[in-house]
Amino acid sequence: MHIVVVGLNYRTAPVEVRERFSFADKDMPQALQELLRTKSVLEGVIIATCNRTEIYVVVDRLHMCGAFIRSFMERWFGVPREEFTRHLYMYEDEQAIHHLFRVGCGLDSMVLGETQILGQVKNAFLVSQSEKGTGTWFNMLFKQAVTLGKRAHSETAIGESAVSISYAAVELGKRIFGSFEGKRVLILGAGKMSELTAKHLSGAGAEEVLVANRTYARAQELAAKCDGVACTMQEAMERLEEVDILISSTGAEGYVITSAQVARSMKGRLDRPLFMIDIAVPRDIEPSIGELEQVFLYDIDDLEGIVESNMEMRRAEAVKIEGMIEEEMAAFATWLQTLGVKPVIRALQEKASDIHESTLDSLFNKLPELDERQRKVIRRLTKSILNQMMHDPINRIKELAGETQGTEALELFTQIFALEERLDAPNEAPSGKETSASLESKEILSTQESEGLTDLQGVAPSRIPFEPEPSLPLAKVSV
Repeated sequence: MHIVVVGLNYRTAPVEVRERFSFADKDMPQALQELLRTKSVLEGVIIATCNRTEIYVVVDRLHMCGAFIRSFMERWFGVPREEFTRHLYMYEDEQAIHHLFRVGCGLDSMVLGETQILGQVKNAFLVSQSEKGTGTWFNMLFKQAVTLGKRAHSETAIGESAVSISYAAVELGKRIFGSFEGKRVLILGAGKMSELTAKHLSGAGAEEVLVANRTYARAQELAAKCDGVACTMQEAMERLEEVDILISSTGAEGYVITSAQVARSMKGRLDRPLFMIDIAVPRDIEPSIGELEQVFLYDIDDLEGIVESNMEMRRAEAVKIEGMIEEEMAAFATWLQTLGVKPVIRALQEKASDIHESTLDSLFNKLPELDERQRKVIRRLTKSILNQMMHDPINRIKELAGETQGTEALELFTQIFALEERLDAPNEAPSGKETSASLESKEILSTQESEGLTDLQGVAPSRIPFEPEPSLPLAKVSV
């Protein structure tokens, strides 16, 4: 099996392309189910933010999997593949794992080291998990990615300076006016991005901050956090001629502000310029508004580079995080290798259990005078002997399986204990997803030893090759 990611981001696709491939939160469960019905896909997670749409999958084969994912995107978004294929990148196995770890740590973000993406990665994983879209591989990989992201921000100084898309939007406003003193700012939307923007504005000296949202109660809640004034979306449009800066970040699927609305408001502004910053994807503000006199419109792509003054320090910290990523990749590779030992251990458990039960049956038949208490004592003591006999060999093969010659050691272990026939038996859960049945044990080992030994039901991990697939016309961008 293989791990693959196919996606597009702010480096490979402009905002007008990215906004065509955004997933609404309410549609994500359905999208995941559609993805999981895609040929070769065994597990799947979709990460969708304003700067990226990435589809992570575990597939049973690499051949044509890129084409299958593109077909899914074509069906779901209704966009012909020839219109977006050139914007895609594709990573396989080690490259895909490395990319996910960099994304979770904020190293692949427009603003290096930003923390919001970590929460988005975690949420994407939890949504997929709730939809039964993750199994053994992604349950481990994404938990490891989230843990690594937390470590990266707690053990380095990469997140100490206030740098984010919302911060960049406020910094752009400062560059325009010099300061916010005496200025009125209107924030459209009350989501996480708007909340971060409001926090930055609250300390920037703006005369008044208006907060508008489709849900008025949410606008009131955010306004209270930044000493602002809540209003409805309709009231915000009526007061448009009063404000100096508008920052928009709603979750609307269409334009919230049209050219006609702004054109009407400009008539009463007495030549005062209006600066509009659109940090939403899909965009909230109709692009043609930027052509109006005295209106200056910026979108999310214009924010790149705004916070360059803080980037040098973050780049130095990023080098430390890259070292952490390499360690985590090695740990995940070792975990993948040791997955192959679990069905072997389970086969050994089952064989030992069968021998144990057969021997006890024979013994009890020969000693019919034994009462129930005596039988229980004999059963417990003989089981203890088996536990102790198998404890060291099982621990040793676990260690050997993670080493360079792990495959050879596993084969030799299988031959020594004559487990070939049991391992050749059909698997009950070939998809690799955890099932309650796969976690049952024969209780030959202690609970701690036997827990989770059969997650993959005999599926040996791949050596994680990442030879480029010549038949896939997907751009291989560097990470």
